[in-house]
Amino acid sequence: MISASSKIVEDIDTLRKQGLASLVFFYHDFRESQKRDVRGLLSSALFQLCGQSNAYYDTLSILYSRHLDGAQSASNKELFRCLKDILRLPTQAPVFLILDALDECPNTSAIQSSRKKVLMLVEELIDSKLPNLRICVTSRLETDIKAVLGPLTFRGISLHDERGQLEEIEDYIKFVVNTSREMRRWRQEHRELVIDVLTEKADGM
Repeated sequence: MISASSKIVEDIDTLRKQGLASLVFFYHDFRESQKRDVRGLLSSALFQLCGQSNAYYDTLSILYSRHLDGAQSASNKELFRCLKDILRLPTQAPVFLILDALDECPNTSAIQSSRKKVLMLVEELIDSKLPNLRICVTSRLETDIKAVLGPLTFRGISLHDERGQLEEIEDYIKFVVNTSREMRRWRQEHRELVIDVLTEKADGM
């Protein structure tokens, strides 16, 4: 099954290879600490960009030198400032920032959860009106995410109710259940129950 985000990344990567775009892809994964907070996002974005343009590399090198060639850690504010400096560089290809599965970013009861900080970063990037930046966010329709991104969205697409998306999910679940060595030993009605429950719980994701 090809997800919506993977197809987007595939298309933009084709442009990147032609020198027509730069690509930053960040998948929020609650199982990995470096993939569930704003610092992980900023570090990954800078690392990916510096390999796609000499001008991006030079800008990041300045920050690196200021911190004793990496002996000192830059703050989140400094990393964000460096990212904005890169995005403001003239005569560069458009930068596509793809944030996948934002709902996987933890949303604890803290005043500023990891998800809240990421949302604030996205909001500030949009408010900065950087002409070279294109942002795509994929997520479940969590209340806090919708509240922040809703007013900022130029174009939103919901796949939760798309029959084709649901059919792809169901087909994938059936394939996994019916080809699993362990599950093939189960009774047919038990396998069908698993398929029905997982398909219902998938909710378009």
